[in-house]
Amino acid sequence: MPRGDKSKYTDKQERKAEHIEESYENKGVPSEEAERRAWATVNKDDGGGKRTGGSGAGKTTGHPAAHRGGKLGGAAAAARPAGDRSAAAKKGAATRKRHAEERSRA
Repeated sequence: MPRGDKSKYTDKQERKAEHIEESYENKGVPSEEAERRAWATVNKDDGGGKRTGGSGAGKTTGHPAAHRGGKLGGAAAAARPAGDRSAAAKKGAATRKRHAEERSRA
């Protein structure tokens, strides 16, 4: 199989790569670089092509790259002063309480 051959990728992996590529292009990344990054992300997520040679389903695909945001968000929140975090928590609690009251009235 020549380098760059995409025949072993599932339809889902191809759709995933197209979506990622479009996202990069919307951010101003050149088309060829966007395609390279998109397939690199699919390979990172799924470990390469999953299509089987015969009958049966291919290996399942997870979404590991999609789970990185929680780690990043946690670090950002931890860097904020405790007073800011507390104020945000109080504001959120008040909003949830207000929304619950509005739902109970409706």
